[in-house]
Amino acid sequence: MSLEDKSHEGLASSAKGLGEENLDRLQQGLQQIARAHGRMQDLLDAVLLISRELDLNLVLHKIIDTARQLVDARYAALGVLGPDGEFKDLITSGFGADLTARLGGTLPHGTGLLGALVRDPRPLRVQDLAHHPQAAGFPEGHPPMSTLLGVPIRVRSTVYGNLYLADKTSGGAFTDDDEAVVTALASAAGVAIENARLYDRLRQATEEFQRRLLPEVPRLDGLELHAYYQPSTEAPRVGGDWYDFIRLPDRVPCLMLGDVMGHGVPAATVMSQISNMLRVIAFDQQEPPSRILHRLDTVLHELHGGPMATVIIARLEPEGTGRRLRWASAGHLPPLLVTPGHEAAYLHVDTGLPLGVDPDVPRRDHEQHLPAGTTVLLHTDGLVEQRGASLDAGMAEAVGIAATRVGEPLPDLVDALIQARAGTFEDDVALLGARIIPSPEESN
Repeated sequence: MSLEDKSHEGLASSAKGLGEENLDRLQQGLQQIARAHGRMQDLLDAVLLISRELDLNLVLHKIIDTARQLVDARYAALGVLGPDGEFKDLITSGFGADLTARLGGTLPHGTGLLGALVRDPRPLRVQDLAHHPQAAGFPEGHPPMSTLLGVPIRVRSTVYGNLYLADKTSGGAFTDDDEAVVTALASAAGVAIENARLYDRLRQATEEFQRRLLPEVPRLDGLELHAYYQPSTEAPRVGGDWYDFIRLPDRVPCLMLGDVMGHGVPAATVMSQISNMLRVIAFDQQEPPSRILHRLDTVLHELHGGPMATVIIARLEPEGTGRRLRWASAGHLPPLLVTPGHEAAYLHVDTGLPLGVDPDVPRRDHEQHLPAGTTVLLHTDGLVEQRGASLDAGMAEAVGIAATRVGEPLPDLVDALIQARAGTFEDDVALLGARIIPSPEESN
């Protein structure tokens, strides 16, 4: 046998020996690396997921859902702490997620293990809850749990709350790796919670600022007036819808309402420009409404490049015992009229083009007599828009509600229209209503 043959034989023998003794260990090591890499990728995905959210409620629910999935736990909860260190909320996920509801909203008292984590905010692992010396037991009706992993969530230097996970679906206790992954998630959760809270404060300040731009509705003889504004329930909760009311130099009440194309602070800025400009022009031009819209469109083109918006402007001129509604529209939804005879209908006419399209296109005036007791409603499309349904269907629903509520006070009629959306608005809503009050002689 040559030297080369002996060398090959030796290498083959070494490889055979390596495979027999260490192949299983090597395979296990590779599997551990793969699992660690997969868990790290899951953690990164979870961090990105919660970081994208700005709604605090959604952030909190995604934190517990992702934590439970990362460590394969059957149950997860996030106990939110108040400034006094007491539990003020408990959000749950997984098996027994309806715990709070079933227990009548009972929150932990902080006397057992959960309280220990509050007093000493460091990761806590318990392998046998029933026999732990600090365990205070579970309230009646609580689902059984045997193991626990608790990790504090900090927002800046303050403990915002604690993340609890119980009972791995595969059985056994929580591991060092489980604790490391959840601790890392808790660190990212603190940043996400702080961002959501900052955004919420900014949103509230912006929404309050926008509401302050809207005028108070005055009291006028012969008219009942009511206004309503509701920002979209989806971020950003600020936009370009507005309403306005002025009494012109000839003492005729004038209703104005509009909707700037787009959302967010840019739309709110344009809204402020248009509403202020419209108020001045309406007061100066007085009538007819079509001339006011034409002048407004021209000035907006000259000064601001012609921003897109829909606007409706309406005069309520005295006429006998009622009023004459004289209005013009720039691409806006028509007025919704509700008569004392429980009849409701939109006054469908040529609405014309929105502002910002062509300032030279003529606009038309429209008229309608309003008997005493009649209600006229102007609103933006957010009131009748609903995902998965046509605008016509939303308008038909509004007509039906208005017809059945005509005898109720005007605020109650408006509330009924708002509540039909079940608290969810895909767009801002501005609404301005006027009811012709019968004279005392007519009421008797």
